[in-house]
Formats: sequence, structure tokens, C-alpha cells
Amino acid sequence: MHTALLITGVVVGIYTILWHTILKGPRCKSTTKLHGKTVIVTGGNTGIGKTAALDLARRGARVILACRDQQRAEAAVRDLRRESGNNEVVYMHLDLASLRSVRSFAETFLQTEPRLDLLINNAGIFMSGKTEDGFGMIFGVNHLGHFLLTLLLLERLKESGPSRVINVTSKAHYFGTIDFNCLSTHNELGVGTSGFEVFKLYSHSKLCNVLFTYELAKRLQGTNVTCYSLHPGAVKTEIGRHISGFWKIVIQPIHSLFFMDPEAGAQTTLYCALQEGIEHLSGRYFSHCAVQEMCAKAKDDAVARKLWEVSERLSGLV
Repeated sequence: MHTALLITGVVVGIYTILWHTILKGPRCKSTTKLHGKTVIVTGGNTGIGKTAALDLARRGARVILACRDQQRAEAAVRDLRRESGNNEVVYMHLDLASLRSVRSFAETFLQTEPRLDLLINNAGIFMSGKTEDGFGMIFGVNHLGHFLLTLLLLERLKESGPSRVINVTSKAHYFGTIDFNCLSTHNELGVGTSGFEVFKLYSHSKLCNVLFTYELAKRLQGTNVTCYSLHPGAVKTEIGRHISGFWKIVIQPIHSLFFMDPEAGAQTTLYCALQEGIEHLSGRYFSHCAVQEMCAKAKDDAVARKLWEVSERLSGLV
């Protein structure tokens, strides 16, 4: 009995230390107010995106939730208006799995909104399948849709500057590669539908996010727009809701005990969006509310440039 109590006490103690040192994570301490500013948050109806949107709304921003599911997005708008006391939270339809939808969203936004101060490319997906345009779902949503959206809104960002683009990526990018041959033959950066293969596809897409940010920063030099990519941490969100039952059984206990809640997970997004004095770090990668060293493949000039050129062609920009 005493041994069991001792073991329980040790486990609880270790978990408490982990919670306060790792799982809780650092906080964004910026006191910046955003009255008169406009923000887009893709996937802002749930998880990290919704939490970040709430914080930005509380700071006085006009917050546009760019989401696919109208019913869930409108419910999120009601929640955010109630919790923030800010009625300038609105929904605009955006399906990143459809380049047509991306163009429609951008056209509507540019016609109805006079400024854009923050573009937070937060939405992400972890599932196999194909987009409306025939691209791999993970590549199409996590990278190509956000790439097109950003470029279509870039002039408005410049006009409204100083402004920022925030790309939510993942530490999984360390495991990613960019296989241009596979992309040209399969419209995806890899093949396969098993749990491990889907994780690899996800990792490839997250490397795309980091490389896109890296290249975008170079192309924005001399403007008043800066950009940042970030790892939010291991967060309890709905991104894995489409994974198989077996993997849910395996992952759920780890997910419940050791992943951050969305509030903790949103802090680095908020840091990159709000922190003063990081403009000289445009194009860099952040985690735990701090800039991180980038691995060699995340700052490969030739690959970043080629990915940009291929993405322009695939999204119909050239």
C-alpha cells in the first residue's frame, strides 16, 4: 500500500513538473492593442486558431474567421463575440482544398475590407485524399491553398503595413522532404495512406510552410511586411480527427496527458503576431515564444525558390 502511494506520488510530482516546465509553455506577454486593425485567421473556428482569434478580438481587432464549415464557424463567431465583447468578429467562407474557393475568398475580402494587418495561416489537415483540383489533400490544404491566399492578399498587406504573415507549421518539418518528381507525377509530395505514410505527407507539408516563409521574407525585403513560421507545440486540437480508430486508441492517452491545451498552444502564434522588435527576424522559425535555429533543409535557397516557382504554376498564378 505504501509503495503504491509512493509511486503515485512520484508520478504525480513528475507530471506536475512536466506541466509547469513543458506542457504549460511560455506566454506571449505583449500588451499591444489592435483597435482599427484587421486580422484573418484560417481555421479560426476551433483549436489554436479559435484561441488566437479570441485574444486578438479582446485586443480590439476586427477578426475574420476564414473557415470551410459555415455552421461551426458561425457558432465560433457567437462564442468569440460573447467572450471578447467585440462584435467585429465575422465569418467568411474559405475552403483551402479548392483553389476556386481561395480566389473567391480573396476577391470578396479585397472588395469589402479596406485593410489587412495580420494574416494568420493557421488551418491544417492530417488526412489522405484529394482536393477539388486533384492535389494531395495535405499538400493542397496545408501548403498550396495558403500559398495562393497569401499572394492574392499581399498587396493589401503592403498597403496596410507594417503588417505580418504568420504561418503555423510544426516541428514535424524536420522529418519532411520535398520530392519535386513525386509532385509532378502525383500532385503530392509522397504516396500512401497508412498512418505512418500520412504522417510523412504531413511532415513534407510542414517543411513547405517553413520554406515558403523563408522565401517570402526574401521577396518582401524593402517592404513593410514581415513573416514568421512557428511550431505551436504538441497541442490538443481536432487536427487528428480523421485518423484511423487504431491510431486514436494508441495516441489518445498520450494526447490527453502530455499535449498542451489550445490556449498554451496559441502563445507562439500570438508572439509572432504581436511582439515588437522581431521585424529583423522575418523569415525565421519560432517555438516557445522564441526564435529557433533552422535546420539546413529549412533554409535551402535553391529548394525554397523552386518550391515557390512550382507553387506559382500549380496554383495558376503564372
